[in-house]
Amino acid sequence: MEGGWERAREITRRVGRGVADAGRATVRAGKATASGTARAGKATAKGAQKVGKATRRLTYANGAGRTGLGRLIELSAGNSASDALVTVALASTVFFGVPVGEARGSVALYLVITMLPFGLLAPFVGPILDRFRSGRRYVMAGTLFGRGLLCFAMAAAVGPGDLPTLFIGALGVLVLSKAFNVSRAAIMPSVLPADITLVSANARVALFTLVSAGVAVPVGAGLTAWLGSAAVLRLAMVAFLLLGVVAVRLPRHVDSPDLEEEGAAPRWRTLLKVGPAVAEAVWANVAIRVYSGFLLFFLLFLVQDKAVPWLAVNQSWAQDPFFDIPKTIALLAAAAGLGGLIGAAVANWTRNHAPQLIVLVTLAVTSVTTVVTAIFFGLWAALAISLITAFAQELGKLALDAIVQREIGEEVRSSTFGVVEAMLQLAWVFGGLVGLVLSLTQSSMGGLVTLAVVLTAALGWLLVARAKRVRAANAKLARRRAEASEQERAEPSEPGPHRSDTLDSTKPLTNPHG
Repeated sequence: MEGGWERAREITRRVGRGVADAGRATVRAGKATASGTARAGKATAKGAQKVGKATRRLTYANGAGRTGLGRLIELSAGNSASDALVTVALASTVFFGVPVGEARGSVALYLVITMLPFGLLAPFVGPILDRFRSGRRYVMAGTLFGRGLLCFAMAAAVGPGDLPTLFIGALGVLVLSKAFNVSRAAIMPSVLPADITLVSANARVALFTLVSAGVAVPVGAGLTAWLGSAAVLRLAMVAFLLLGVVAVRLPRHVDSPDLEEEGAAPRWRTLLKVGPAVAEAVWANVAIRVYSGFLLFFLLFLVQDKAVPWLAVNQSWAQDPFFDIPKTIALLAAAAGLGGLIGAAVANWTRNHAPQLIVLVTLAVTSVTTVVTAIFFGLWAALAISLITAFAQELGKLALDAIVQREIGEEVRSSTFGVVEAMLQLAWVFGGLVGLVLSLTQSSMGGLVTLAVVLTAALGWLLVARAKRVRAANAKLARRRAEASEQERAEPSEPGPHRSDTLDSTKPLTNPHG
C-alpha cells in the first residue's frame, strides 16, 4: 500500500514539474512573441518614419516648403485618400454599386441621378468661394469638416439601408470635394515658388493625390471586407476632421483681401468672358472628357457582351483561359491608372513648354490613337487607348488649370474653376451615355471611328480658330505700327534755334530729325 502511495506521489511530482516546465515555456514563448512584436512594430515605425521623411523631402523640394506648397500637397494627398475611402465604402452599398452587369438603362439612370445634381450645383460653388477669398483656409477646412459630418451620418444609415440619407450624403461629399479642389486650384499661384511653373506645381499635387488614392483603395477595400462599410466611413470621418485642422494651419498668405469695386456689378464667368486662351483649353478638355466617358462604358459593355476579339471565340476550348471578363476589366483599369500617373509625371517634366500647346497636343494624340485603335482593335490596342486617354485627360487638365490660374484674375478665379469643373463633369457623363448607346452595335470599329471623327473635328475647329486669332492679332499689330509711323512722319520739325534745348544727350548727333 505504501509503495502505491509513493508511486502516486512520484507521478504527482512529475506532473507538477511538467506543468511548471510548460508554464515556463509558455512564459518564454510569450516573451519571445512580445519581443518579436515589439521589434516588428519598431521596424514598421522606422520604415514609416523613413517613408515620411522621403515624402517630406519630395513635397518640400524647390522651395515648396517656404511658400506653403508642400503643406498644400500633403493636405491634398490626405484629402484624396479620404475621398477614396468614402468611394470604396459606398461602392459596396445597395444604392451606389455601379450596376455594370445589369441593363444599360440602369447604368444610364445611375449616371444621370448621381452626376446631374452635381452639374447643376457646381456653377454656384465658385461664386460662393469668391465671396470668401480672405478666408480660403477656413473655407477649405469647412469642406473637410462638412465631409466628416456627412460620413458620420452615412455610417449610421448603412445598417438600416437608409437610401435617401446615403444619396444626399454622397452628393454632399461630392460637391464639397469639388469645392475643396476649386479652392486649392485658386490658391495655387499664391504658394508657387519662383523655381516652379504652374504646370509643374499642379502636376506635383496630382502625382501625390493619385498615389495616395491608389494606396487607399486596396486598404479601404480590405477594411470594408473585414469591418464593413460603416467602420470605413467612420475612419474617413476621423481623417476628414484631422485634415480640417491641417487646413486651418496653412500659411496665412493663401488668403487674399476682399477688394470690392464700388458700383461694380457682380461678375459671373461664362466661356464668353474668360478669353480665347482659356476657352480654347476648356473646349479641348471637354472633347477629351467626352471621349474618356465614352471609352469607359463603351469598352466595359463590349467586354460584358463578349463583343471583343479575345472573348468572342465560339468554342470554349479555343478561348484564352487568362483573359476572361473580370481580368480584362482589371487590366483596363490598371492601364487607365498608369496613364494618369504618367500624365502627371510628364506635366511635372514639361517645365518650360506653353500649356496651350500641351492641351492641343494631348487632343491630337488622342485623335490619332483612336484612329489606329479602330483599325487594329484587340486587347493590346484597348489597353493602349485606355492608357493614352487617361494620360491625355490628366495632362490636359493640369495644363488647363495652369492657364486658368495665369489668365483669370483672383477675384473670379474660383467662379471660373467652378464652371470649368461642371462642364468637364457633364461632358464625361454625356460621353458615357454615348458609349452606352454605341455599345448596342457591338462594333468596336463603328464606335471608335465615330468618336475619332468627333475628336478630329474638334481639333480642326480649334486650330482654325487659333489661326484666325493669330492673323487678327498680326493685322492689328501691323495697323498700330502703320499708324505710329504715319503719326511720326506727320509731326512738324522744331525751329533751329531751339533745337539744342531739346536734344537728348544720349542720342547721336546724326539723328535724322536734327
